[in-house]
Amino acid sequence: MELLFRPRRLRRREPLRRMVRETHLNPEDFIYPMFAVPGSRVRQEVTSMPSVARLSPDLLVEEAKAALDVGVPAVLLFGLPLSKDDTGSEAASPKGAVQQAVRRLKKQLPELVVITDVCLCGYTSHGHCGLLSGREVDNDATLEVLAQVALSHAQAGADIVAPSDMMDGRVGAIREALDETGLEMTAILSYAVKYASSFYGPFRDAAECAPQFGDRRSYQMDPANAREAMREAFLDVEEGADLIMVKPALPYLDILARLRPEFDLPLAAYQVSGEYAMIKAAAQKGWLDETAVMLESLTSIKRAGADLILTYFAKQAAQLLGK
Repeated sequence: MELLFRPRRLRRREPLRRMVRETHLNPEDFIYPMFAVPGSRVRQEVTSMPSVARLSPDLLVEEAKAALDVGVPAVLLFGLPLSKDDTGSEAASPKGAVQQAVRRLKKQLPELVVITDVCLCGYTSHGHCGLLSGREVDNDATLEVLAQVALSHAQAGADIVAPSDMMDGRVGAIREALDETGLEMTAILSYAVKYASSFYGPFRDAAECAPQFGDRRSYQMDPANAREAMREAFLDVEEGADLIMVKPALPYLDILARLRPEFDLPLAAYQVSGEYAMIKAAAQKGWLDETAVMLESLTSIKRAGADLILTYFAKQAAQLLGK
């Protein structure tokens, strides 16, 4: 039998494979999530996320510089407070760990893009992402608080604020507050499509933000829904989002692929803590090649349509790609 087409012709040597490769990972694709805690010279290892630690602002700057030095252009900051209360009041404090870290980063690493997570779950005593009315999260009452948190981050110097709470209307509320305060050039990266996922477990250890009762299914998206993702993304874009995100990444590559042709805004995807921890744990057991699986999973996220990838592997992957 005569074969007219032999796809293997272009696979047989690495230079050929490189030449026709369709998807390319680069260090500038990555955003490095980091956890800021109050204090000085504080480093708290996160047991469920090997090689990840909660860092005080001084040490956070050192780690951010190490990532920047290998080509990672941006960080995403999560914060933990000194104390928690029902309203998450410390989230908007100018003296908070995130606000202090932002000021240090902008002073010492001015070329670094600084993004801040805007949510209340790490600051509330009940662990939910908004203010409570009884045992329900009060959507509209939460919007003003989220806007104040975003303002405090922008005033500290954040380039981009990233609301992750999934309250309806929060992008519009934040955009209005920023514009009215003369911070119209602060961009918004919306967690537009954030699912109520079981892959967040290790993050909740790191941020100490597990709900004290119930769950977050009344405000985060049902994992069974895809059409709803389009509606959520369109709403956030209409309210003023500059970038949009899908979270988690790997279990929702189909959602990324659906969104990509519909939006010309930059599209991000978050390789979340559970995705990271599974690879790390399997590699420690000797069941997987950590480097190979890490790069394959990141490539799949970009192939599905992501322009930007938030990943705890950012520094490690950038080091490898830069060689």
